[in-house]
Amino acid sequence: QVQLVESGGGLVQAGGSLRLSCAASLSIFSRYAMGWYRQAPGKQRELVAAITSGYSTNYADSVKGRFTISRDNAKTTVYLQMNSLKPDDTAVYYCHAALSRINYWGQGTQVTVSS
Repeated sequence: QVQLVESGGGLVQAGGSLRLSCAASLSIFSRYAMGWYRQAPGKQRELVAAITSGYSTNYADSVKGRFTISRDNAKTTVYLQMNSLKPDDTAVYYCHAALSRINYWGQGTQVTVSS
């Protein structure tokens, strides 16, 4: 059974940092494109950052220069380093894995940024 397990969320003051981790039980993890999405109350889920199997990355404009996505294929884990956090970053953050038409989601981890 495929699982994506996020960790690292929590409460932080504005300007602070958090690092999210997503441990994936995927047998061919290195072939998957991995991403982080977030959903704030009353808003649609949005892409925050993504990294391909070839390590290309892309970011939402709102997080460019503050967030960094990375992956460790040996540990089948993807990370999201979040710096200079703002109250607008408050949301549930979800890990996502995609390969062709296959998609998996994690259960989400709450990130709350206080002003």
